[in-house]
Amino acid sequence: MRRRFPARTLAATALAVAGLLPMTLGAAPAAAPVTGSAATAATAAEARELSPELQARLDEAIRQVMRQAGIPGVQVGLWIPGQGRYLRAFGVADKETGEPMTDRMHMRIGSETKTFTATAVLQLVDEGLVGLDAPIATYLDGVPGGAEIRVRDLLDMRSGLFNYTEDEDFIDAFLDDPHRVFTPEELLAYGYRHPIEFEPGARFRYSNTNYILLGQLVERVSGRSIEAFVQDRITGPSGLRHTLFPQGSELPEPYAHGYTDRTPTGTVTDSTHWSPSSSWAAGALVSDLHDLARWARDLATGTLLSPGTQAQRLDVLPTGVPGAGYGLGIFDINGWTGHTGALFGYESLAVYLPEQRATLVVLLNSDIVAENAEPSTLLGRAITGIVTPDHVYDIPLG
Repeated sequence: MRRRFPARTLAATALAVAGLLPMTLGAAPAAAPVTGSAATAATAAEARELSPELQARLDEAIRQVMRQAGIPGVQVGLWIPGQGRYLRAFGVADKETGEPMTDRMHMRIGSETKTFTATAVLQLVDEGLVGLDAPIATYLDGVPGGAEIRVRDLLDMRSGLFNYTEDEDFIDAFLDDPHRVFTPEELLAYGYRHPIEFEPGARFRYSNTNYILLGQLVERVSGRSIEAFVQDRITGPSGLRHTLFPQGSELPEPYAHGYTDRTPTGTVTDSTHWSPSSSWAAGALVSDLHDLARWARDLATGTLLSPGTQAQRLDVLPTGVPGAGYGLGIFDINGWTGHTGALFGYESLAVYLPEQRATLVVLLNSDIVAENAEPSTLLGRAITGIVTPDHVYDIPLG
């Protein structure tokens, strides 16, 4: 069996998925009661609940996806002004102990991290310290093709730089020791050993290499670590008290365990404490449902950027996936704006529908593909198919 890296990306065409093992499906998981105040998750949405009929349809749709995909636990938050809110936690956070999932549990959010890194870069653009159309070589040395690759090309996944997470030596190194701590320089070296795949700006190709470089850009220009910059300039001002770069492989309490089959043999394992250093500025952040609900709105509405820079962020270009466009660290999927993330045993989805000012957040503790789709996509498709049938979230695997 070909060894595969445990984290995948937004673009279905970015990574091949092969050799998956089926997972035994159990009984329908029960929904846990919601804890905490809904106002902390959606200040712009009404406090009343969705209608009982709509809640029942969503409950059943989510349970069905969980059965089909073998997902241990799920958190779902949905806020639709004029209709109400829906907060649920299903299944278990820990398969060994049976601890129930709640809507307050921390999880790794994978490539949702890219929205924070992109926002940091765009804040520097607003300050005149970084030029979107300046070559990355203006700020960082040693980047292959750096004189031709613009900052914009890194942000919108059109640099042509090889995705380091697809390098066979990186995959082997990670899976030989999932607790290994990688440096950003080591990650980039895996990508740099491959030739540039196309002329910068020519087409979309999702590459985590881009966002490792952008993390370095923030640090070089600001003179601060990406972790400190994000905390002081993004999570702090947005009131995200449960969103952080972990110092190591730890997770803040309470947290859900993650389960993956991205292993040498394809067997499912508890990957909770694998080292997130393998993703750094491209995918290492930890958060919770309520923070991501607030962030999905701030990201889509540009509360931390100038209107002009926000407009450039939202200028999405085709990706080759029907209905999917990608902007500057943000996507548009059939009208839903935001990002998704996957990191060894965890997946996240945090999106905003401007047309209805609706917010949807899904967090789950499995990244095991089922029915030719990421489990977060299956859940997003099922939920939006009910509540916004004219705007169904869907990213099929290629």
